[in-house]
Amino acid sequence: MSSNAQTTPFVATDGTLLNVSAQGEAKRVPDIATISTGVVTRAADANAAMRANAEQMAKVVAAIKAAGIADKDVQTSGINLNPTYQYRENQPPSITGYEANNTVSMVVRDIPKLGKILDSLAAVGANQINGPSFDVDKKDEALDEARRKAVESAQARAEMYAKTLGMKVRRIVSISESGRFSPPIPMMRGMVAMKAEAADTSVSPGENTLSINLDVVFELGR
Repeated sequence: MSSNAQTTPFVATDGTLLNVSAQGEAKRVPDIATISTGVVTRAADANAAMRANAEQMAKVVAAIKAAGIADKDVQTSGINLNPTYQYRENQPPSITGYEANNTVSMVVRDIPKLGKILDSLAAVGANQINGPSFDVDKKDEALDEARRKAVESAQARAEMYAKTLGMKVRRIVSISESGRFSPPIPMMRGMVAMKAEAADTSVSPGENTLSINLDVVFELGR
């Protein structure tokens, strides 16, 4: 937690205006994870690549439903079909086949099952798995906790300035909430750690920090 202060005379008053910037934080263990998964297939012609992709992707979608992921938490994020090329020296590139790619983004709301879900996707042929990105589903309680801490910090700083100057805090002139954020979990803490043995994929959600920044203007007087 950090704060700084300065006097800023911007309203009519017979006292001294003190502008205090303060930050409050609340830490929460993430309770949702977002991952993307999909299938890449290659074939000699475009139609065959798309057909093979559709067949394999149907198995992936079935595995997602079997894992209990609600339809509202699954969204197609990209369908692509691109030629693959062969490059030879002093010759123009030639098309050797086609690559089809279908990717979906999904929200997992049961973190302890995430490793098993990832393994089940790989087992049915998902050859693209990215993530997870961890987050806190219901942030209001945590953000309010951060707000209270920011206000308490600002108040304590104002009291310290007032006491040092031989003054008292008369009132709060204004409060401005300048921002809030939930920093992403570092990759070494939040990414999936694949195991060589048959156990479920190991997943560590770590901890998210939600922050609130406040600018509070106090009026000090004798």
